[in-house]
Amino acid sequence: MLSFILLASIVESRLVLGLSLRAAASTPDCVSVHGVVSGDTCSAVPQQFNLSTDDFNAINPILDCDKLFLSQWLCVEGTTN
Repeated sequence: MLSFILLASIVESRLVLGLSLRAAASTPDCVSVHGVVSGDTCSAVPQQFNLSTDDFNAINPILDCDKLFLSQWLCVEGTTN
């Protein structure tokens, strides 16, 4: 029974540590932003700033493209760690 508890705690700590490392690894550093204006979409903004869709999504990881609003800040230049 003790070995089962020990094994379970090791597995749990690895899962938590693994999730923490993945979250930290994908944190974007934004260098430049764009305020949403009328007509902006998640496909138009990357084109306007010469970004690929993948790069735009990587530097805006929690962006909900169905809920853009005027003056919302979008990262248009940055890096992901």
